[in-house]
Amino acid sequence: MTGRVRRVVLLRHGRTEWNATGRFQGQLDAPLDVMGKAQAIAAAAAVAEMQPDAIVTSDLSRTADTAAALAAETDLDVVLDPRLREINLGKWQGLTRAEARAQFPEEYAGWQAGDDRRRGDGETYAEVGARATECVLEWLDRLGAGATLVAVTHGGTARATIGTLLGFDPDLYWRLSPLGNCRWSLLADIGRGWRLEEHNAGSPPAEETGDDAR
Repeated sequence: MTGRVRRVVLLRHGRTEWNATGRFQGQLDAPLDVMGKAQAIAAAAAVAEMQPDAIVTSDLSRTADTAAALAAETDLDVVLDPRLREINLGKWQGLTRAEARAQFPEEYAGWQAGDDRRRGDGETYAEVGARATECVLEWLDRLGAGATLVAVTHGGTARATIGTLLGFDPDLYWRLSPLGNCRWSLLADIGRGWRLEEHNAGSPPAEETGDDAR
């Protein structure tokens, strides 16, 4: 750790079969596939070198299992927090991109344009960013100055959290590239605000996958 700067690492979970086949997962509980489990082990070794002080994770199995791999490298406990769950996509959950486009053409077009609108009667990214950021800040306040927190989460939630911490308008979150599976972003509170120091770091994924990939 450098000085008294506090940091958060937003680590996305490993790959699932639904990631590989292009289905929107949202808050449905798709597990890691074989590649996802291997990604989690590899990412854990790299993230452990940052000497985290705590690990908090979404309570969905794909994130909890990714966090467990990091816990094995650091001897830290893992705390589950549903505020780090992926965006709730309502009726979009379980659909392919083609199915979502056919069934919800206006919502799909707005999403592709970058509008922060509800999809399938689910959440907005602004709402996701607010709940996940609340979780992150609570933990950092608890840990104190100079701490490093790892928050294991989802692609859409990571993007919304970054945008919230940096003060972006929700309609501009799309300017942040999606995180690949088991890649991470590192943000530091440098005293006058948050700064994005690493984004989409880690081994390059085979392809861009995720609920917010486009």
